[in-house]
Amino acid sequence: MLWDRNPNLFIIILNRTSSNSLYFQQMGDNSRNTAIDVFRGLTIAIMIVVNTPGDFTTTYSPFLHAEWNGFTLTDWVFPAFLFIMGTSMSFSFAGLTSSDQGVLLRKVFTRALLIFLIGYFMFWFPFVKYDVSGVLVAKSFESTRIFGVLQRIALAYLIASLIIHYGKLKGALIASLFILTGYWLVLFLFGDLSLEGNAVLKLDRLILGESHMFHGDGIAFDPEGILSTLPAVVNVIAGYAAGVFILRKGNSFESVARLMAVGMVLVFMGLWWDLFFPINKKIWTSSYVIYTVGIDLMVLSLLIYLIDLQNISGWTYFFEVLGKNSLFIYVLSMVGVVLLFFFRMGDQRLYHWIYQQWYYPLFGDYFGSLMFALTALAICWGVGYYFDKRKIYIKI
Repeated sequence: MLWDRNPNLFIIILNRTSSNSLYFQQMGDNSRNTAIDVFRGLTIAIMIVVNTPGDFTTTYSPFLHAEWNGFTLTDWVFPAFLFIMGTSMSFSFAGLTSSDQGVLLRKVFTRALLIFLIGYFMFWFPFVKYDVSGVLVAKSFESTRIFGVLQRIALAYLIASLIIHYGKLKGALIASLFILTGYWLVLFLFGDLSLEGNAVLKLDRLILGESHMFHGDGIAFDPEGILSTLPAVVNVIAGYAAGVFILRKGNSFESVARLMAVGMVLVFMGLWWDLFFPINKKIWTSSYVIYTVGIDLMVLSLLIYLIDLQNISGWTYFFEVLGKNSLFIYVLSMVGVVLLFFFRMGDQRLYHWIYQQWYYPLFGDYFGSLMFALTALAICWGVGYYFDKRKIYIKI
């Protein structure tokens, strides 16, 4: 197979396809798993809709995060992306031999660094801002947020890869158990579970400082902070374990049934744990990890059943397009949002002006806000479709 000749992990092959277009191929993508692409594409589609409403004050509740404890559709998306990233890792790592390990570690560290830096520079971009008098001034490092979604993806990927590399699957599962129970103890020993008093906030204030943290919750608090990244690693490891199971057992009715059964058990366990350790996305509680992994297993098993076993796949291409260039399309969507907020029409940000001029008059407040988000999704999908037709797959 192709990866047997070149075991590198990302952007490792630059080929010319029959259509003379450039093809950036990730190891293992020559035998893509459609269910995985669809799962990944589904998470990216919901991410874009969540991040680009016309008006954040008139957004349908499923597309909002829970204010603190609790769970919505939106709260499922990020851990689901981490889970399916872990599943993809199992396919990528499967062809590695002992002689490839040094190459693997270099690529893992490089990939994690690149994703982290892209996430950081997205917060700094476009490197200038308007001051109170409307004059453009340089954005200072002192006010730039350090952690975020891509940064968490990078760190969770890096830590999970190292745990899996040195501990193998059994060691990784044992480490996951220690992480979830240890995190539970840390949160109770060094604070409470409130927004103002949790240990996640205390550590971020100590190490990062408030000026480098997220301020969208009324105080300086980062939902992708340092401490809460640890339980997120378990989402990646769980996805890896699911991928290893699929590789070993194949896509069969028995595999689907077992994945579904384990998923249901984990959902029940997460709800039970929620009784005294609430499901909370913003501090990424251990119950939240167990609950979302359970949902992920159920969704993955359903996709495998529909796509691979029942061959009901006429609906999948939309999500495949997003899934094949997932990180690139996510970054594209966020850069677009940053630019729309940066440019102005009169005294209004271009983002708000477009919504107020076109979407609100045509569709009203809530539905107009959703249509704005769906337009952003359609544009991103169009770019992904253009790339897919030319066999261009950009993997960081």
